[in-house]
Amino acid sequence: MKKIYFLIFFLSLISNCFAQKENPIQAEINAIENGLIKNIQIKGDSIKKFNIQERMDFYKVPGVSIAIVENGKIKWAKGYGFANTKTGTKVDKNTLFQAGSISKPIAALSALKLYENDSLELNKDVNYYLKNWQIPENKFTKIEKVTIEKLLTHTGGMTVHGFPGYQQTEEFPEIIDVLNGNGNTLKIVVDTIPGSIWRYSGGGYTVMEKVVEDVSGLPLEEYISKNILLPIGMKNSTYQQPILKEWQNNISAAYDGNGNLIKGLWNNYPEQAAAGLWTTASDLALYCIEIQDIVQGKKDGVLSKNTIDKMLTKHKNNWGLGPSLNGEDDSLIFGHGGKNAGFTNDMKAFVNKGNAVIVMTNADNGGKLIAEVKNAVSNYYEWPMSQPNIIEVIDLTNTELQEFKGKYELKEQGIVLEVQLEENVLLLRNTPVGNLRLLPMTKTKFIDIESGTILEFLVDKKVKGFVANNTFKFVKLE
Repeated sequence: MKKIYFLIFFLSLISNCFAQKENPIQAEINAIENGLIKNIQIKGDSIKKFNIQERMDFYKVPGVSIAIVENGKIKWAKGYGFANTKTGTKVDKNTLFQAGSISKPIAALSALKLYENDSLELNKDVNYYLKNWQIPENKFTKIEKVTIEKLLTHTGGMTVHGFPGYQQTEEFPEIIDVLNGNGNTLKIVVDTIPGSIWRYSGGGYTVMEKVVEDVSGLPLEEYISKNILLPIGMKNSTYQQPILKEWQNNISAAYDGNGNLIKGLWNNYPEQAAAGLWTTASDLALYCIEIQDIVQGKKDGVLSKNTIDKMLTKHKNNWGLGPSLNGEDDSLIFGHGGKNAGFTNDMKAFVNKGNAVIVMTNADNGGKLIAEVKNAVSNYYEWPMSQPNIIEVIDLTNTELQEFKGKYELKEQGIVLEVQLEENVLLLRNTPVGNLRLLPMTKTKFIDIESGTILEFLVDKKVKGFVANNTFKFVKLE
């Protein structure tokens, strides 16, 4: 009998060893899944860590996809939650999400490819390349011309920040309709001297898209698939808009801030370069690795090192030819965020190290969750990428807090909110970002830790109102 017990014990040890060998990084994944850190922390408080599913539930984010790159390789990729709560389809590492504005740095590679092939110049008037549509000439373009470099760095002086997309039942406009303002956004024009300021412009990227199509003679989705996506290995990515049924076998629906499916499951975006990429976190990881490898000397990359070095050179507002750039030297990071209706994403990668994190979510509230995931990743791997904001709060007496009680009105929109005082804490319920628990940073400035909302009360002998997030001014009602 003792021999049998010994044999069972021995076999269990062997089984455990094999299990550990089969899942060498599971401990890392578990640590990050259970290590989410709120993005705002109070100085002196111990940092509490959260499980990813409880934070998904809190923020009403049905689905998440994460990919981690370490030492130039995808270390792990995993999906969480649901791609479609109605059908019960779960997110896995191959689920396609709308990338939103992460479309821009990938699309920028198509213009850089044409530059490298001597088909266009970075600093030449783009009207030279445009065939059946031109940037309207005006007093600003007479001083300075719009170029590809300016479009890619958001310094072209062009209008239209972003695009809301079109529901499935709405008419899908052509790119020229968008440029001429015959879609659901204004006409894209130059309204300041090109090169004089940095201003984010999805409109400028739509002009870049038209240049790529006119110079290459191909629709953007075809040119970029052949010359950029497939050479990188991004086989689960497409700029096809509306997305074809052949791509819809594993695709995520989109959800609003309350966790509800948006009408038609997702919106469509004719502004493909600016917002039209469908992709996976793993495919975006391959993009990051490709850029990192080329910087390290890869000879047969999608672009040459010389071109990538240009791409990663800082212009106004620390922007490269496509991606945003932060930090310096070994801590230099390239990346981009992405926001379409019902999708929120982020991609960050080190230029000179083979590390990156990509987080994609299928909800409007995904941004706060993404920040907490990045904090967990940075904390675990000790990457100087993302850290919570540490704030100091002060104590105010119940008498001092009493003066802030009352109703406040945002007159332009007719919104009335009431500041209440309960257990020595100011509360503001039923706001557009939920219920706020306001902690004092100064005698007039308060913050809600969960949402990051800051209220600055306006005091002139007595409280006159407050400004929320330096934007919305509420007047106190007598």
